[in-house]
Amino acid sequence: MKSLNAIRLGGKEVLPLVEGGKGISISNGASAGAWAAAGGVGTVSCVNADSYDEDGNIIPQVYHGRTRTARHDELVKYAVDGGLAQIREAYERASGTGWININVLWEMGGAQRVLHEVLDKARDMIHGVTCGAGMPYKLSEIAQRYNVHYYPIISSGRAFRALWKRAYHKCEELLGGVVYEDPWKAGGHNGLSNSEDPLQPEPAYPRVVALRKQMNEFGLHDTPIIMAGGVWYLRDYEDWLDNPEVGPICFQFGTRPLVTKESPIPEAWKQRLMTLEEGDVQLHRHSPTGFYSSAVRNDFLRELDARCDRQIAYTAEPIGEHNVEFSLGLRKRSVFVTRGDRARAEAWKAEGFVETMPTPDQTLIFVTPESRKEIHKDQADCMGCLSACKFSNWSDKDNHSTGRKADPRSFCIQKTLMDIAHGGDLDNNLMFAGHGAYQFAKDPFYSNGFVPTVKQLVDRIATGD
Repeated sequence: MKSLNAIRLGGKEVLPLVEGGKGISISNGASAGAWAAAGGVGTVSCVNADSYDEDGNIIPQVYHGRTRTARHDELVKYAVDGGLAQIREAYERASGTGWININVLWEMGGAQRVLHEVLDKARDMIHGVTCGAGMPYKLSEIAQRYNVHYYPIISSGRAFRALWKRAYHKCEELLGGVVYEDPWKAGGHNGLSNSEDPLQPEPAYPRVVALRKQMNEFGLHDTPIIMAGGVWYLRDYEDWLDNPEVGPICFQFGTRPLVTKESPIPEAWKQRLMTLEEGDVQLHRHSPTGFYSSAVRNDFLRELDARCDRQIAYTAEPIGEHNVEFSLGLRKRSVFVTRGDRARAEAWKAEGFVETMPTPDQTLIFVTPESRKEIHKDQADCMGCLSACKFSNWSDKDNHSTGRKADPRSFCIQKTLMDIAHGGDLDNNLMFAGHGAYQFAKDPFYSNGFVPTVKQLVDRIATGD
């Protein structure tokens, strides 16, 4: 393994090792501060981070507003208060070593409000902003206002070209690096485009080389690329080091830092990660963002898969093969389905899935009465955690509606991520993880259930392992 040399970011030399940001209370001040103290770049997530009361206890994020807009304002305040609390902790733990970045999802509800308020109060404690899940055109403008670096997360050279041409060329000096996130291997939300096959992964190297060529055309020869998604052993990337086709390179780790002493996820979650097998992480499209997403295949995802399987198309009037009358709800409103779908529907109803729920795509899904009640409650309790949510139809726009029907095939992402992060059921919540999480069970570093400190992990990674 070649020696891992420091890289210069924002006028400071740091290890080219970056902690990946994970929202909803996961990448916090303890983990980010420890990562920076080890000489790398720590990342505090400002996506609904935890804040604390005077006794140091986590403040539950309970919503009291009677309207979605009122609850949305509460959500933004929680995000700002939590972000500031975690940044302060990370800054104190780092003690001037390494760098502290913050991370937001561009498509989270109130993203720009959160960024402005956090940067206004904490710009002197952080180095830069990492941002993905969408096309963050205004990221450079916000970074320039507060004189911090920015790190867009993209999954192709084409996406970066669009960002550069529209906005980033106006603020080249603060572009700290470009995060290339492998859309087939990364955990959380993935940047697969409509032209890419989710079942046909493409190797990262040629895509990164294409990104570097694109960046070089814009004069960004010295701007680092940060490789993210699926990175486990640096020895697998030895030929990327000191490689003119790749140029300056850093490596981002999102999944491995989950299993450290400083990681705030519950111990049961850490232990579950260390038992996963290859293929246990599923790339799915149930997320209310509309993006592909990677998470551990558990009962939560299986139920969403089954919900989508129990689905038939319908028409309001008899058309073609949709000529069999089918009654909906207490009012027995009639729609028309095919004869085969009518038989399938009756079979599902015999199994207890007696409630029908319409989708925006002129289909019906079949659920139990309990599930229907929970879906309706979660939609009614929406607090606008996304800029556009297909589950609740909330939108950041003035009318606060996406203009489409709420989609019962999805779920409330805020609810489930907050629950699992704070000790909730591991089988009945969304459990984000990268596709390399099965390595925990194979990597001898974690033998006998060993959970390292962040410093031990960073030192281990630097050796190539």
